[in-house]
Amino acid sequence: MSEISESEFHSVKLLPSPFTNFNILPQNSDELDSLPSRFSKSVDFKLTIGDKTHFKRFVYVSIFILVFVPALILLLLFLTHKKQSDDEPPKNLTLALNQALLFFDAQKSGYLPENYSIAFRGNSGLNDGKEGNVNADLVGGYYDSGNNIKFSFSTAYTVTLLSWTVIEYHQKYADIGELDHINDLIKWGSDYLLKLFIPPNSNSNSAILYSQVGGNGNGTNQENDAKCWQKPEDMNYPRPVSVCDDTAADLAGEIVAGMSAASLVFTKDEEYSKKLVEKAEKLFSLSTRQSPTHKLGIYTENDLCGGQARDFYNSSGYIDEVVWGATWLFFASGNSSYLKYATDHFFAAEEEEMVSDKGIFYWNNKLTANAYAATASFLSKLYSDYLELLTRTSGSCSTDIFSTEMLQNFAMSQVNYILGDNPMKMSYMVGYGNHYPNHVHHRGASIPWAGEHHSCSEGNAYLKSEDRNPNNLLGAMVRGPDKNNVFLDDRAKPWLTEPSISSNAGLVAALIALHDPPISDTGAHLGIDKMGIFKSIHLTSTRP
Repeated sequence: MSEISESEFHSVKLLPSPFTNFNILPQNSDELDSLPSRFSKSVDFKLTIGDKTHFKRFVYVSIFILVFVPALILLLLFLTHKKQSDDEPPKNLTLALNQALLFFDAQKSGYLPENYSIAFRGNSGLNDGKEGNVNADLVGGYYDSGNNIKFSFSTAYTVTLLSWTVIEYHQKYADIGELDHINDLIKWGSDYLLKLFIPPNSNSNSAILYSQVGGNGNGTNQENDAKCWQKPEDMNYPRPVSVCDDTAADLAGEIVAGMSAASLVFTKDEEYSKKLVEKAEKLFSLSTRQSPTHKLGIYTENDLCGGQARDFYNSSGYIDEVVWGATWLFFASGNSSYLKYATDHFFAAEEEEMVSDKGIFYWNNKLTANAYAATASFLSKLYSDYLELLTRTSGSCSTDIFSTEMLQNFAMSQVNYILGDNPMKMSYMVGYGNHYPNHVHHRGASIPWAGEHHSCSEGNAYLKSEDRNPNNLLGAMVRGPDKNNVFLDDRAKPWLTEPSISSNAGLVAALIALHDPPISDTGAHLGIDKMGIFKSIHLTSTRP
């Protein structure tokens, strides 16, 4: 994120009521009759189904929580904008996806492998977690954007969204040779999420959540991540650690979602997947427990917990994140009590939200144009794919009807806009096409990589330089144009030229959803795993 006080997209706001009838549930079908349990020996969560029609409705409603209604409302807001040009040649989505994934490699913090793919990156943040009274291992994770701060919130959201794409579209990733790559990126993030939560132990009576590493110095003159324009490898200033307890419900919910979603990606590594689920369950249990002394709250309202994050990601509520976490925990564990928690708290979440936030998949309605377009594209294409799985040609929301063709065309138009079909006639993703941003607001990309150390003050010359970035930040999607579709390629204007991991996660999601499916022996198919998100749900029928 930039040093200015602007929020960035990155969370679900607001999830809909589960009691709305959207009229797209499948008719009589037995394809959900038998789903194997992943942890049958260690996790005893079974659903006893007396009425399978009711259960199918129950499960498909849970998908609406994740996909359908947010997609529809985004469509209502966006269908009149950014039309696709029929004169433009089709975009190379494979190339775009290859590049978009590389951006996450450029954002990695910690010890990097030898012969790393990003030539201008090296080991960094090796003392993260060891500052002041904090003595934790917080090495690893991702730098959030063009600065060197690591936000737990945006990391958790990014892990959730990237995991979601693999759960649904792993066949497509495998077909283009990127499945191992995306799994590595997710695990780099989920390994870090595991470090962020410390349950109560002999050293602490309360749980610990680490919300941030690095910061803006709280208005002091001390060198810090916001004040200094330095490569991550050159950092030698203090990197404070923000510490919360389990009352930081919004942060806890987002981390629960990230660990739960990642667990579904790594089912073949049963030990690791189980570790993610168990830690997510422990955090969820602690953060939602009922006690006179335990009051759920918003992490940015507590100075020690989220004061440093307030100028970057200022949360307005927590119930929606807890619902989001509960929903993913249901899919990860098969424990229906988590889905019940989510449905029971929908109305409270609706009351909590600001009117302008309702139904939108983003961070508090202060969007960047490209982040909004990418996420809208992903949701609408995924909605279309589920409609086709249900052999439906359209879906309805209230009085509005959306055909699968309309949804697919809209989804493609948003990606085409990002990749060049826009009034500026330029790609907003670095490296794609012939005309793209060359002055991206990014410390590592803007400072030459020549084995030389640049001090805090020396780095400012590169921020102000009019030269193009010496290091090409392949795959980085910048924030994009203003409301008038005007874009200035200016490193000193982060509100236009800064990328972030959460925004790029939306771009990756859109690109893989729109990518052509692999060809099977029986012809083309959707490339979506219709049972992927249900793999941990074990059904036991009581029907004679």
